Amino acid sequence: MTTAEASRAAPMIEWQEAGVARAMRWCSPGGIAAPRRVHPAADALTADAAYRLACEGTALLWRGDFQNARQMLQALSRRIDRKARGESDRSRVEFPEAFHRKRMFQAQRARILGRLLIPFDAGHVIPLRRAPDVSDACEEALGECGKAYAMSLRELLGLIGAREWRRKGVFIPALGGRIHPHYGVFSPVRGEYVSLVGEARLPAAAAIDSLAFDIGAGTGVLAAVLARRGIRRVVATDLDERALACIRDNVERLGLGGSIEPIRADLFPPGRAPLIVCNPPWIPGKPSSALEHAVYDADSRMLRGFLAGLGEHLEAGGEGWLILSDLAEHLKLRSRETLLTWIEEAGLQILGRHDVRPTHAKATDPNDPLHAARAAETTSLWRVQRTEA
Repeated sequence: MTTAEASRAAPMIEWQEAGVARAMRWCSPGGIAAPRRVHPAADALTADAAYRLACEGTALLWRGDFQNARQMLQALSRRIDRKARGESDRSRVEFPEAFHRKRMFQAQRARILGRLLIPFDAGHVIPLRRAPDVSDACEEALGECGKAYAMSLRELLGLIGAREWRRKGVFIPALGGRIHPHYGVFSPVRGEYVSLVGEARLPAAAAIDSLAFDIGAGTGVLAAVLARRGIRRVVATDLDERALACIRDNVERLGLGGSIEPIRADLFPPGRAPLIVCNPPWIPGKPSSALEHAVYDADSRMLRGFLAGLGEHLEAGGEGWLILSDLAEHLKLRSRETLLTWIEEAGLQILGRHDVRPTHAKATDPNDPLHAARAAETTSLWRVQRTEA
């Protein structure tokens, strides 16, 4: 959105208003396609009528009071959830079917709620009554914008929430400091996996060559923990430019600029290291947004790629640390035998494993459709080494 080329290439939405054909640029930070049918809507529209239109695939471009738009979004959400409860199958559904049903419901819910649109004037200004000033949140995520556009209210609320996460940060005990996630970069709210990296014994080879690679670093939290533990140089890789900007920001905030080097790379940087750490997405599945790439990975691409390339990037006597939940195993999306086979086929041997139970709220929520799997979940740090080492 910051270049003339991007502006020309931006998709458009079109609609009729008072008998006049109208058009506006479409903006979706999550990459959602521009809606094909758009209808202007205002405060007089009932929630039932809005729900019917949204379910039929019509997007509603809001022209009324902004706070009423937020109430409308809540009303749509209640109707979706009420219908889902009414249609739910009360018989027990086994995994992985329960997982696939939940993902389908989440996708359908996101599509319907994403059809309530908010207009913006140039400079990220919302031209609606009682609209808040969201220009800073939008500019952080999208950059400067000199033209009018429309965005889903649901995505806008996500931008606002992301700015609060970025402003406040997440306290990481293993760091004794905070990590500030940027929009589109997964927040390290599940601290148990970070604690594993903070407590595992460093390999002896790292004392000789104080170097580590953090593969798919995200916010840079694991790279920062390694640097705090005394690793003098950590190369943190990621393909996402937003993640690399987030790493640089956190490195500066923590005063670790001399220890951590962010590099854009698909998995490994050039060279070898005595310690290579990776926390890949834990669940095989197709991500539906940029943020979900940290959770879902189609065909376990990153996990398999990390294991397959680890041996040729490890120094003699070095260790790879794979941080992985077994939730996929309990959901019957991937077996333990499959994971062990991938490790063996990569020419790696297992030196040990450190386990921790999750502490997040969903692990103890009996109303979660995935509760049985979450209740049994364990997060592990697998220490692996080249077989010939």
